[in-house]
Amino acid sequence: MLTIAGSDSSGGAGIQADIKTMTMNGVYAMSAITALTAQNTLGVRTIEETTPEFLKEQIDAIFDDIYPDSVKIGMVASGELIKVISERLIFHKAKNIIVDPVMVATSGSELMKKDAIKTLCKELLPLATLITPNIPEAEVLSQTSIKSEADMQSVAKLLGEKYGIAVLLKGGHRINDANDLLYTDGKCHWFCGKRIDNPNTHGTGCTLSSAIASNLAKGFGLSEAVGRAKEYISEALSANLNLGKGSGPLMHNFNLKGKFAEEFK
Repeated sequence: MLTIAGSDSSGGAGIQADIKTMTMNGVYAMSAITALTAQNTLGVRTIEETTPEFLKEQIDAIFDDIYPDSVKIGMVASGELIKVISERLIFHKAKNIIVDPVMVATSGSELMKKDAIKTLCKELLPLATLITPNIPEAEVLSQTSIKSEADMQSVAKLLGEKYGIAVLLKGGHRINDANDLLYTDGKCHWFCGKRIDNPNTHGTGCTLSSAIASNLAKGFGLSEAVGRAKEYISEALSANLNLGKGSGPLMHNFNLKGKFAEEFK
């Protein structure tokens, strides 16, 4: 599986979270980095974008050698990089494309330039198998306010029909505890989750989309892939890892066993 996203120096989100998630979900992890970030649990300090030329070389290097069974796309800050990604995915006939439209970090830091959103909608969303926006991201993409579960259904349907794709609209605490809505093939399906009392949610969006893509790469259908990913992220949150002074990361390796993972005694 290939993840195309930004690097998180604190390891909780982005490329680092994706690779941990992919490994724990049983697939071989590959990456193309769109940006370097200096960040921690308190926020993003600075971002250095990859050049379009270098991003192209990274993507081509992967597809020319180890063809991925799925592709997850996370943080892409500029329209130029989005165009490169779209062009190369079309060229290589990529399959099982999951787009997590990362616009704002858990800490509140903006991660996508406003002009890039138009390019995202025009170039990349129509290529997706599934997009995984949260409520604020879906509001931006649809230009519609979401205040209820009925609004979630109408917006998921709007986006799904507009771009010809499946949509997993994440509910979150603004609408419900942890219930997400999957719109696919003209139908809505709710995935009900339990409210986990854990303030450390840094990287949850990256983790969920990567887990879904991992399951698609292994051959699971979309609905089952989403269900398995929801279960994985619930257990990662339930492990209650507590690192950093802000919104900390999940415990991606909550079920890691074996002699190489044993602590020193």
